[in-house]
Amino acid sequence: MTVAIRVIACLDVDDGRVVKGVNFERLRDVGDPVQLARRYDAEGADELTFLDITASKDRRDTVLDVVRRTAEQVFIPLTVGGGVRQVADVDTLLRAGADKVAINTGALERPEVVAEIAQRFGRQVLVLSVDARRSAGAPSGFEVTTHGGSISTGVDALEWASRGTELGAGEILLNAMDADGTQQGFDLELITAIRAVVHVPVIASGGAGQAADFPAAATAGADAVLAASVFHDGLVSIGTVKLSLAHAGHPVR
Repeated sequence: MTVAIRVIACLDVDDGRVVKGVNFERLRDVGDPVQLARRYDAEGADELTFLDITASKDRRDTVLDVVRRTAEQVFIPLTVGGGVRQVADVDTLLRAGADKVAINTGALERPEVVAEIAQRFGRQVLVLSVDARRSAGAPSGFEVTTHGGSISTGVDALEWASRGTELGAGEILLNAMDADGTQQGFDLELITAIRAVVHVPVIASGGAGQAADFPAAATAGADAVLAASVFHDGLVSIGTVKLSLAHAGHPVR
């Protein structure tokens, strides 16, 4: 049975507002997360991803009130990430209305937490967020970054994605930091490389600029395609993305 390519709208949240920038810099306010969530649900998004982009950097928890209000407005799966460091954080977010929880910095600081979360809630709940960028020093040519791309870890992105899924992550949210916000297209080389080393769904993120970019990511191996600014700015609609995927031969919902 062929699985449909999921189209996911992303809300990068800072201080309770949705923001967007280029390579996680020069952030601009693009709206209220609750209103945008409602809009994307109505437009046919398959899932919604809510990322509190400064929670890890500020060493604080995700803004729960905004998560609750967002969850109340949508009837599609909601993934929440930002500031997740332990099993209790996942429990709190699930109780607030999240269906899945994404972890990045917390997993790199203590990889065992991935296994702990998967054992407690099941791997289908856990998304490993991998913020990867090109690095000549990494064996694969890609390294992992943390804190919104501001800190280099020296960890090879392919090795980390593979280890994370072995520990229990049920999905990989693959953020191409070099492409983020550029609207120049997904990093197809990175998607292909990650797809070759993991056996769980891969969500491609970073770089979408036009409808034609999405089928290319699916062809490279993405099981889901995620975008933010092109949806926020009305450059591409979710419906247009699904039509583009279908015309390219990829099944959609």
